[in-house]
Amino acid sequence: MPTKNAVVKQLRGITLAAKADSNHWVMMDGRDSSGGEGAASTPKELLLMALGGCTSMDVIPILKKMRVQFDAFEAHLTGNAREEHPQAFTDIHIEYIFHGDAIPEADVQRAIELSTTKYCSVSAMLRDSVKITHSYTIHPTSQPDIKTESPITS
Repeated sequence: MPTKNAVVKQLRGITLAAKADSNHWVMMDGRDSSGGEGAASTPKELLLMALGGCTSMDVIPILKKMRVQFDAFEAHLTGNAREEHPQAFTDIHIEYIFHGDAIPEADVQRAIELSTTKYCSVSAMLRDSVKITHSYTIHPTSQPDIKTESPITS
């Protein structure tokens, strides 16, 4: 079982710096209203970014292995949290956005399915406590956009 390590250091108040095995520093901070300075991402925002990064790092190479050509890719994530404490995420929606011509929908659907059900470890860690849904949009240069909501939830 691989072990991962991280360290979190207080810089000032609740402004923190963290690094893990990759040895890259990441800044964290809280909002002004909670004693922070608003100088960096919050831990919950980093969780959304981690999910988006994890699934993107699956989808992109899967499509490349399928020889699917695209000009650009983005993942937009929206998370809803409880009002009461702990203000944990209740649901997260991921919209995968592809730019390019002749992007096969079936390949996009398969790549997203493989990421969300098999490969993305962040999704796997969250799936028992957070409802994760997804959709995708294909922005071709020469025809109207294709937007699809997926019935699959992780």
